Amino acid sequence: MTGSRVDLDSEKMGRDLVALVLTVVELLRQLMERQAIRRVEQGGLSDGQVEEIGTTLMLLDQRMQELCEQHGVLPEDLNLDLGPLGSLLPRD
Repeated sequence: MTGSRVDLDSEKMGRDLVALVLTVVELLRQLMERQAIRRVEQGGLSDGQVEEIGTTLMLLDQRMQELCEQHGVLPEDLNLDLGPLGSLLPRD
């Protein structure tokens, strides 16, 4: 392919990479949250453990919001469309 050029916008590529990494982090955060909720609902945890899980989940959510703001990524940008499979992240 002589003469053809690929126009790469390094700033856009960097933002897209950050969005992809944040998407993976958000997916893992949501999976951890679901697992924690299951553990709480099953019982067997002390009140202190339940409180610690709640605080940790709240802090993780807050940090994700901060990272999105810091990198100019909207939370809805993290939900990839997987075509016929639907979206990657559940919509609340």
